[in-house]
Formats: sequence, structure tokens, C-alpha cells
Amino acid sequence: MANPEGNKARFVEIYNEKITRKGADKLLTYLLSENSDFFTAPASTKYHSAYEGGLCEHSLNVYDCLKDYLERARVKDVYGMDYPDESIAIVALLHDICKVNLYRVSTRNKKNDVTGQWEKVPYYEYHDTLPYGHGEKSVYIVSSYMRLTREEAMAIRWHMGFSGEENVNTIGQALGMFPLAVATHIADMEATFYLEGEESN
Repeated sequence: MANPEGNKARFVEIYNEKITRKGADKLLTYLLSENSDFFTAPASTKYHSAYEGGLCEHSLNVYDCLKDYLERARVKDVYGMDYPDESIAIVALLHDICKVNLYRVSTRNKKNDVTGQWEKVPYYEYHDTLPYGHGEKSVYIVSSYMRLTREEAMAIRWHMGFSGEENVNTIGQALGMFPLAVATHIADMEATFYLEGEESN
């Protein structure tokens, strides 16, 4: 389970140390404000990190996985992947910023396994007020505060390897042209399936 306050402190520390681009301070101010639930939101409704603080924890997990992946000898020596710390922090910490204010707590009836009685239990409900997609929505939000490089934008946009019903040729072309997108996708999948796993409600 998440440690919301500890994760928040670590996120802010990494963000302030690594991301110094013009406008980055305003984006962090937004994330810390009462208009954003970034530090308390889940990362999903039920698939991974579906608990309070899960979104921030997932973002930190992706950051750790991406840094580890880019440190591998083969990745550096054979693939030639070498990115500034700032780019790594931006794409990892902000790839899922599209999930800010996306989920809200509601209740539903569930049968108690012990007593057999029906009872109301809380769960996260999907509530999108800006239906702009997934990766593309994250790019849109980040870009409204600070300028992204093309490779950073592509890495955030394609971090899931897909987003909607795009032509598969477009996905393949993007991943082939922008290695950071492949690395971010790998880090996201590693964090999602191996560090976090599915959370059932």
C-alpha cells in the first residue's frame, strides 16, 4: 500500500532537483494545490495501485524503473540511449498526469464474505471531465505549463504502447523513431505488472 506523505515528499524532492525548466514550478504548484488530487488519487479504479496515493506511488515506481532500465549496459552501449536527468524525471513523474481529478469515491453494494449480508463499500468511479485521451491528455496538460522536447512528448504520449484505436503503423513508427518512448513504455509495464499488480475491489 502507498505511503502518501512519504511518496509526496519524495516526488517533490525529485521534481525540484531534476526539473528546472521554465514553467515547471507552476505545474508543481498546481499539483500541490487543492485543485489537484495528484497525491491522493489512485492510479486506476481496480487494475493497479487502486488505492489512495496510488497515482503518485505509480509515478515514482515508473521513475525508478526507467532510471534502472536506462542504466543497463546494453541499453547505453548498444542502443545508445542517453537522456538528461530532467527528461527522465519529466516523462516518468508526469506520464499519468491525465489521471488528476479523474477518479472519485462512490459506494456500491457488496456481499460480506463472512456474514453474508449486503453492505455499502467505497470504490473509485471513473469520472472524466476532459475526455482528451490518455497519453495525449498528459502531453496537453504538461505542455500548458512548460515546453516539452519532441522525444519527451512522444514518450509520454506512447507510454502505454497504445492509446485508443490508432493505426498500428503509427504506433510502430513512433516507437521506432523515439527510443525514450519504448523505454518509458517498458518502465510503465514493469511498474504496473511487477511492482504493483492488480488490485481488486
